[in-house]
Amino acid sequence: MPRRLVVVPVALLAVLAGLVVASCGGGGGSDKVSGVQAVDANCGGVEYHGSGEPSKLIVSDLPLQGDSAERSKQMNDAIVQEMARKGWQAGTKTQVAFQACDDSLASTGEWDENLCRSNAQAYAANPDVIGVIGTYNSGCAAIEIPVLNEAPSGGLAMVSPGNTFVCLTEPGSICKPNEPDVYYPSGKRNYIRVVPNDAVQMAGLATFAKEQGIRNPYVLVAAGDPTSKGQADTFEGAARSLGMNIAGVEQWNQKAKSYTDLMQKAKASGADAVLLAGLLEQNGAQIIKDKVSVLGPNDGPVKLLAPDGFAQQNTIDQAGSATKGMYASLPGKVPSSLTGEGADFVNELKSQVGGEPLELFAPYAGQAAEVLLPAIQSGNGTRSGTIASLFKTHVTDGIVGSFSITPSGDPSPAPISVSQAEDTFVLSKTITPPPQLVAAARGD
Repeated sequence: MPRRLVVVPVALLAVLAGLVVASCGGGGGSDKVSGVQAVDANCGGVEYHGSGEPSKLIVSDLPLQGDSAERSKQMNDAIVQEMARKGWQAGTKTQVAFQACDDSLASTGEWDENLCRSNAQAYAANPDVIGVIGTYNSGCAAIEIPVLNEAPSGGLAMVSPGNTFVCLTEPGSICKPNEPDVYYPSGKRNYIRVVPNDAVQMAGLATFAKEQGIRNPYVLVAAGDPTSKGQADTFEGAARSLGMNIAGVEQWNQKAKSYTDLMQKAKASGADAVLLAGLLEQNGAQIIKDKVSVLGPNDGPVKLLAPDGFAQQNTIDQAGSATKGMYASLPGKVPSSLTGEGADFVNELKSQVGGEPLELFAPYAGQAAEVLLPAIQSGNGTRSGTIASLFKTHVTDGIVGSFSITPSGDPSPAPISVSQAEDTFVLSKTITPPPQLVAAARGD
């Protein structure tokens, strides 16, 4: 399986010294580099650019192959950038290195259940690992969180810049009866996220849909994916609360060659919009093309809506002109809307990603690092102390703005963005849905 190293920004190399790279995986677990043990998993090399030797290691766990590869690369670049901004230190006493790990398969380009589990086991078993930044896919997080929750020395912290599945942190009628407790077998939480969950995201998207005059949305769900179903359920809950009628709900087979039959059903229902609850990787480009072929352009009578799994440049690159006019929601603020420290961070990061549009989740990965480093410091460099400190997080004018982490592990306040596809996705509106609508989305 290919191993991908994180690309170190050229600008950083010009001013930072002490780069250490150690291969790992396939027997690399015996490597001791600059004072830290390399993780024996599907990882790249250990990176460190500070003075002296690091004593702790932060790992990222992201899909580095497939349709999300560019998005994940940018997220890793953002983590490296933030660690460099902080001098590769958690306070003045703890030097911290970084290692990027891959939770995807080359054969599918998607996250893999067994790989997520083995990665998490490797992180937990390595005493130098003090925190995990990841995952991007919520299904992978559902596998990793319980493993990390029972890691030696009081559990291992995970800070996600991308998970949106509600039931990882909050209960609701859309969740299984044992969620979210099933993810925390020790009885204590070890997981936070810096992005809003799907109850917030889909409440915001439903609000936007109503403002566009949509009254009869048709919901299509990627078959066999609990996260996609969660997005569909939360959208339905919010939409009904806003007085909309759900024209129909159907699943799409990710391996189908055509979806014109589903679009004909949507047409027959009288729908004035189609919501795609799923990911681009789930044959999303084809379903977008078939929507337009049957129901017309997205800026016509039947709109096209989608959550964050479609809100990336690869959607436009793969589906081409069929994407024009579609709306995609994102959990949080888009890079162009960030101000202050966030704007500075984005401008620096843009210089490292070449001509690619900057993905929303890149600044949130930097924010995850910005939250984790001080937690390591205030937690005295211990696993249990770091976890406890994360749940006391209060960020003022950080990379993505000001927020606190609630007892559930979610950020508050929690804005969402809706962008429209042109040559790239362009921001249409930023929305902070009211608590009562978020509760309706959650099924409360």
